[in-house]
Amino acid sequence: MTDFSRAAAKHLIERYYHQLTEGCGNDSCSNAWCSSSRGSHRLDNNAAAVKALELYKINAKLCDPHPSKKGTTMNHCVRDDFKAVTEYYMYVNYLTEEKVYEILHICGEKEDYSPLIRVIGRVFSSAEGLVQSFRRSKPPTKEELKSLQSKDEDKDEDEEEAAACSAAAMEEDSPGSSSRLDGAASGDNDVGKLGPDEVSVDIDAVRRVYQRLLSNDKIEAAFLNALVYLSPNVECDLTYHNVYSRDPNYLNLFVVVMENSNLHSPDYLEIALPQFCRAMSKLPLPALAKLARLWSHYSAEQIHRIMETFQQLITYKVVSNEFNSRNLVNDDDAVVAATKCLKIVYYANVMGGEVDTEHNEEEDEEPIPESSELTLQELLGEERRNKKGPRVDPLETELTIRTSDSRRPLIPFQEFVNEPLNEVLEMDKDYTFFKVETENKFSFMTCPFILNAVTKNLGLYYDNRIRMYSERRITVLYSLVQGQQLNPYLRLKVRRDHIIDDALVRVSPRSFCSSYLKKQLYVEFEGEQGVDEGGVSKEFFQLVVEEIFNPDIGMFAYDERTKMFWFNPSSFENEGQFTLIGIVLGLAIYNNCILDVHFPMVVYRKLMGKKGTFRDLADSNPVLYQSLKELLEYEGSVEEDMMITFQISQTDLFGNPLMYDLRENGDQIPVTNKNRKEFVAQYAEYMLNKSVEKQFKAFRRGFHMVTNESPLKYLFRPEEIELLICGSRNLDFQALEETTEYDGGYSRDSRIIKEFWETLHSFAEEQKRLFLQFTTGTDRAPVGGLGKLKMIIAKNGPDTDRLPTSHTCFNVLLLPEYDTKEKLRERLLKAILYAKGFGML
Repeated sequence: MTDFSRAAAKHLIERYYHQLTEGCGNDSCSNAWCSSSRGSHRLDNNAAAVKALELYKINAKLCDPHPSKKGTTMNHCVRDDFKAVTEYYMYVNYLTEEKVYEILHICGEKEDYSPLIRVIGRVFSSAEGLVQSFRRSKPPTKEELKSLQSKDEDKDEDEEEAAACSAAAMEEDSPGSSSRLDGAASGDNDVGKLGPDEVSVDIDAVRRVYQRLLSNDKIEAAFLNALVYLSPNVECDLTYHNVYSRDPNYLNLFVVVMENSNLHSPDYLEIALPQFCRAMSKLPLPALAKLARLWSHYSAEQIHRIMETFQQLITYKVVSNEFNSRNLVNDDDAVVAATKCLKIVYYANVMGGEVDTEHNEEEDEEPIPESSELTLQELLGEERRNKKGPRVDPLETELTIRTSDSRRPLIPFQEFVNEPLNEVLEMDKDYTFFKVETENKFSFMTCPFILNAVTKNLGLYYDNRIRMYSERRITVLYSLVQGQQLNPYLRLKVRRDHIIDDALVRVSPRSFCSSYLKKQLYVEFEGEQGVDEGGVSKEFFQLVVEEIFNPDIGMFAYDERTKMFWFNPSSFENEGQFTLIGIVLGLAIYNNCILDVHFPMVVYRKLMGKKGTFRDLADSNPVLYQSLKELLEYEGSVEEDMMITFQISQTDLFGNPLMYDLRENGDQIPVTNKNRKEFVAQYAEYMLNKSVEKQFKAFRRGFHMVTNESPLKYLFRPEEIELLICGSRNLDFQALEETTEYDGGYSRDSRIIKEFWETLHSFAEEQKRLFLQFTTGTDRAPVGGLGKLKMIIAKNGPDTDRLPTSHTCFNVLLLPEYDTKEKLRERLLKAILYAKGFGML
């Protein structure tokens, strides 16, 4: 027992004693344990001493001294005791929940919180003090239990000492002491059961302490000032002294500080929080992983609070500074540090939600052929980038979890996107830092969760373009060395009426290395004069998709209810055609084209390496999903009432039934209440994986032939991959009007332009899509919506009977200045309804 504890207890118990024997001096006192109250009974000195000890233990009410008692022995004693106890505060180097409440109680009696403020300032500004504070008690070992038994034998002796010195009622204070408050509510999640990664700090106790203290403005200022002093020292310890490896409990101080619910307030954002984020970002990888695992046990509300703390700092720094190409946001230490800290919360959010780490697609057995130009690249000092495969986040590896494992995070992923940051980020510079991978320059692409789909798509665009230029340069140099005339482009010359056959011949996986597909695409339709600046490629993709997804071909089955396509398990087509559609999807991303494909989300999850499971049937086959869901929820006897077995049936292309056993001799195994979960899981496994295994593997192989070296999987989630390939289905033509530019004499205020937009807005939805197809080559909006589409309307002469024309490569509409609005509408509708093919104007 410390001297401080003895003095504090002595002071309180003596107050109870004087209250019982002398009273507070207030004749109207209503405190039953005060001799000044009317209903009180006089106690002798011995009885009063015993009662005072009991009142101390239950934290009974203490009266304030009445003015008439000023100058009495009691008040003199209080002043002396407060002064004596205050001297002991100088030696408090760590805190427990009980100790905080002791000091708070004594300070509240005097209405003087300066001693508590000094203690908080000293402990919370000291890394060593915080590490030792609010320790949680560990389960006792056998040796400790024996020691406790011997202490129980001395219990009576201890209580006699307590009565004598007025202090034995307090438990011994130590760094490992546990919370003393009975019935205290814990957090929403049990953070005390963290397995091998448990921390020694009592988090629930910390939360209760903050809740009691932060309501006092003066005490809150002590936390703020202490954090300003603490953070630089912690940063130094982690940078130069490797303190975490010597004492893993060093992580405690970060846990304690982050429980402060006021960290996102304006007072902290200027100095204290930026400094603390810089210190936290210096934690070694194992410590970051341990912190993420700890936070993954927090509730969604708690995760949101921590996330919001870092987001507030990032937003505050972004809006209070003028970032541009000369003053990069990448160079702001506070924004960078907060983003690194936000990554910890992001992975905690993933792990704390619903995750599936088991159902993973198997890797392709046959490796994708490497480029034959590798030797030349090495000679030129240009070894192929990402030779060991796509980039993987180190924290993701340490935690053995991926974003694609998440089925439902604690809070939506969109909450982690910081729009103000996206607006000021110079993506060309950021991409350079991402590829160089230097310690001196931070790239926000290493934290893709904070970027929106538009910004990430721009980074992917830079990666694809640089790869195209690299392949072009390598091809030219290879031609000079070998003396052969090689084509620097992926040139496809196809016939409209044989587009699939011609495409298969040109991009057959057996005829080239994967690097061939990474050249810039150049499409030419036989017999047409169109020059491919992007528009011809768009139509090529559209025609290939229309042909391959034609239900008459039988490669994909179309569901009228969901309007989705799925792989036909009984298709007669060879694997090459499924590989082709995979290549087409990859090339569409690589060449920044949008395709009109309608796959359920499970296809994109499978492309990202995750198998389909029962819950994926919800959007791919909702009728089957609902039936299986009702089976799982059925309260009667499944075996007797439903009479189903582990044998299922499907129909082939001709409507003939095909039987499949989910288990060996499945027709002999009834589905029961006990095994129905297994039945449902195996049913989904068959429908989404086994039945289409051959088709999907070929499809995935084609996709990876184009994207295997791309940061695609690193940057994007499955739903964002769908957005990249298919574009947005929501068409906001008002946003398109606001961003459209004009040329050739037209302006926003021109008569013909006003009439044009009035006409376009009056079109039906299908007519608007046809206009978009006519002008841009696709009827979908790009990532970010139509507001991100740079359309130009240019004047194409005076009034005429000619139809409007377009350059789909550049999203340019050539519009004659028609005399009337009616003629404009008639000419425009005819142009969009009968537009097909390319010609020279």
